[in-house]
Amino acid sequence: MAAACEAAAVDAGARALLPRADLVLVPEGTWHYGDAGRLVAAAIGASNARTVNGKQGVLQTSLMERAATAIQEGRAEVALVVGGEAKWRDLRATITGVNAPATDQPGATADEVLAPHGALISPAEIGAGLVNAVSHYAMIEHARRAADGQSVTDHAAAVGALWERFNRVAQANPLAWNRTPMTAAEICTPGPRNRPLATPYLKWHNSQWNVDQAACLLLCSAETAQGAGITADRWVFPEVVAWSDHMVPMSERALVHRAPGFAIAGRAALDHARTGIDDIAYFDLYSCFPIAVRTQALEFGIDPSDERPLTVTGGMTFAGGPLNNYVLQSMARMVSLLRSDPDARGVVTAVSAMLTKQGVSLWSCRPPQREFLGVDVSADVDAATARTTLRGGAGPARIVTYTVQHDPGGSPTRAVVLAQRADGSRALATSESRAEALTDAEWTGRPVDLDSNNGFAT
Repeated sequence: MAAACEAAAVDAGARALLPRADLVLVPEGTWHYGDAGRLVAAAIGASNARTVNGKQGVLQTSLMERAATAIQEGRAEVALVVGGEAKWRDLRATITGVNAPATDQPGATADEVLAPHGALISPAEIGAGLVNAVSHYAMIEHARRAADGQSVTDHAAAVGALWERFNRVAQANPLAWNRTPMTAAEICTPGPRNRPLATPYLKWHNSQWNVDQAACLLLCSAETAQGAGITADRWVFPEVVAWSDHMVPMSERALVHRAPGFAIAGRAALDHARTGIDDIAYFDLYSCFPIAVRTQALEFGIDPSDERPLTVTGGMTFAGGPLNNYVLQSMARMVSLLRSDPDARGVVTAVSAMLTKQGVSLWSCRPPQREFLGVDVSADVDAATARTTLRGGAGPARIVTYTVQHDPGGSPTRAVVLAQRADGSRALATSESRAEALTDAEWTGRPVDLDSNNGFAT
C-alpha cells in the first residue's frame, strides 16, 4: 500500500504532496493490522495524518466521498484512499512452508473506524449454511434467470458470453492479474481447473482474491494541485458519489433479483452531473459475480445489446479481486482511460455484501459544471424496497430460488432453497439428499414440502 502511494504521487508528478497528506483512508482487507493507515502514513512521511479504517461492509466509494468532502470543506489538504492485499504471497507461503510475517501493531486503532450498522447476513441465512458470498449470489442468479424466463442452457451461455467479454478487456489491461484468453465455453464448462462452487457458478465465474495488488487515489483541491506543479492533463475530477446503506438480507427481498439502490443512486448521480447513462463512455460495474454486473446493468437501464464494455479492468475474475479493495483498482484504471479521452465520463460502482449496499461514482477530466456532491439515498431505497418475512414451520411451498453447494472436489453436498408459502411468507430449507438432483434442470417454481427441521422434500 505504501508503494502504491508512492506510485500515485509519481504518476501525478508531485512526490512532495505525500508528506502533506493529512487524511489516509483504508478499506480493511483480510489482514489484521489495527491501523494500516498509520503504517502507510509513517512509510511516506505523513506522520501527522488522520487515519480512517473502513471495515468490511463499508462501501469503498464511501471512502472516496469522505476524502473528497473533507477537501471540499477545508478539513483536509491532501487525502489518500489506499488499500491492498497480499493473499497470493500468503498462499505461496502456505504451499511452500515459508514464514510470511506481518508487521506487528499491538493495540493500534485508527483515528476513526467505520463499520456497517447491522449484520450483512441474517441469522436465518447463517443457519441455512449461506455463509459465503458465492452461495448468495448463485441464488440471486437463479432468481434472475427465472424472472427472465431463460432455460438453464440459455442462461449458462449468456453468462459465459458476458464473462468472455470481461476476459477480453483483461487481456488488454497490463495491470490485470490473469490475462489468459478464455472463451465462453471454457468459462461455463466444469472441469478439474473450473470446479463447481455453488450452482450455477464455477470457479471462473468467481472473484479471484488470491492476488498481490494495491492501489492509491491521491486527492487534493485544484488550488493545491496547481501549487504543487501538477499539470492539468493529470487531473481527474470526482463529480458525484451517490450511495445507499440500506440493508435487507437477500432472503427477505421480495424481488431477489433486483437492487433498486442502483437505479436510485445511479439516477441521483447522473442528474447531478446533468447527463444520461447513454452519454457515459466508460463503466466499471462491480464484478464479484456475473449477477452483480447483470443486476447493475438492469437497474441502470443498459440494454444487453449495448456494445460498451461494462468493465475497464476485466473484472474481479480476471483482473483480480482483492477483498474490499477492488474499487480502488478499477479507479486507477479508470483514471488512466479518462486521461487518454479527456472529454469522456466514467462511472465506477461499488457493492457491499450480497448486493446489499450500492455505491455509484462519476468522474471526468473536465472541471464539473457543479460542485462535487456526496448524496446518501438510503431513505429513498428503503421506501422502494419491498420485503417479505421468513419463518420456520412445515407445509407446502414453492421454490423462489435455490443453489447447490459443492465440496472442494466439486461434488454436490447440500441443496439450499428459498421457498414461499401461499400466504407470502418464506422459509430457507436445506437437503443433502437432494443436492445432486437440484444440479440439473429447472427448479424455480417447483413445489416442495417443508419440514419442521428446516429441511425439504421434492
